[in-house]
Amino acid sequence: MQPKFTASEMMDFLIEVFPQVKDDFAIDHLDGETVTMRLLTAERHLRPGDTVSGPSMFALADVTAYVATMAPIGKEALAVTTNISMDFMRKPKAGVDLIAKGRLLKLGKALAITDVLIYSEGSEKPVARASLTYSIPPKQT
Repeated sequence: MQPKFTASEMMDFLIEVFPQVKDDFAIDHLDGETVTMRLLTAERHLRPGDTVSGPSMFALADVTAYVATMAPIGKEALAVTTNISMDFMRKPKAGVDLIAKGRLLKLGKALAITDVLIYSEGSEKPVARASLTYSIPPKQT
């Protein structure tokens, strides 16, 4: 599928509808099926034990799935997460960005299902895995 916008246009849209994300995330790659996003890890994302917090990884997975869903359908601010299952597998490295690789597995009229793997930058082993379902609002006629 061809994306409805570029990574830069999507980032502008995210900042417009979710201004709180502008300092936390970047889009490295975007096409109609996959997305690679980055958590710009800062001190506010860390927890005791010198690691990235679970809520920060959760947010990265959620935003990645949102972007993967928007890519083929266009800018739909009111799409919402209806389900997420997340496994935390390894301790992320502190001091490096986290990289999320999302793949849109199914896109229907009402639901989109995305799989996301999260890595510490420079590592080949994932630190977390998430499966997300997004609800897409019906088109207004």
